[in-house]
Amino acid sequence: MVKKFSLLFLGALLASLLILQPLSAKEQLTEQFFQGALIVGKTAPENKVMLNGKAIKVSSTGDYALGFSRDEKNNSELVITKPDGSQEKQLLKPLKREYNIQKVTGISKKIMNPNKKANIRAGEDNKKISAARKVDSDLTAFAQGFIAPIEGTITGVYGSQRYYNGVPKRPHYGLDYAGKKGDPVKAPADGTILMYVPDMFYSGGTMIIDHGHGVSSTFLHLSDSYVKVGDKVTKGQLVAAVGSSGRATGPHLDWRINWFNMRLDPALVLKLKPLK
Repeated sequence: MVKKFSLLFLGALLASLLILQPLSAKEQLTEQFFQGALIVGKTAPENKVMLNGKAIKVSSTGDYALGFSRDEKNNSELVITKPDGSQEKQLLKPLKREYNIQKVTGISKKIMNPNKKANIRAGEDNKKISAARKVDSDLTAFAQGFIAPIEGTITGVYGSQRYYNGVPKRPHYGLDYAGKKGDPVKAPADGTILMYVPDMFYSGGTMIIDHGHGVSSTFLHLSDSYVKVGDKVTKGQLVAAVGSSGRATGPHLDWRINWFNMRLDPALVLKLKPLK
């Protein structure tokens, strides 16, 4: 009985060690395991990748994407299975971050307390955004690195808790850049235009660009678009203009990054370096 227990304990120990071991040199991951981070991986194209038991798309060149939400506290298990059935496993632990508190005053009562008609409109807007963010294309631009969409001073950061007229609202999920109406907005990476709506209730002129595998950029408060839905765009291409449309106190660009419906930090995305 003691021998059987010892063997079971040894097997469990070895299994736990296997999970905690880093991936081999042939398997690559970007190392920003922070809350709000986009994580890019590279493996052999024929391998299967699972995250917490769910399949992750792998491109024909072996690229894949995953992410951590703003407040993610739980560890995630990444499993890579080769054609011969052998596996490599790694435990991904999100590193906790501290977020800023911001206060914004001067918001009109009409915006703070939208009427029933406005709430219905906002709900319709959210359905359009949600549908665009479900797209799971084969593009791999997410793995090629990102650039800032505008040359401007950063005035708002991801994860900050905002208070509008003293009332706490949900955290901010974008990176805000100061700008003037009409200032050029560039594509931060190659992609396809999934959506452009000029007059959403909260976000005004809103554009979503698909970068592949569920990774997308969203631009809010735009005054104009120079592209249309379905257009292919390249990194650095002029796609839109800064504005103050929707729920905005002045002209600026609010840039957001998503992995499907998971909101990620654009500032961390800018630090990603393509894997070789």
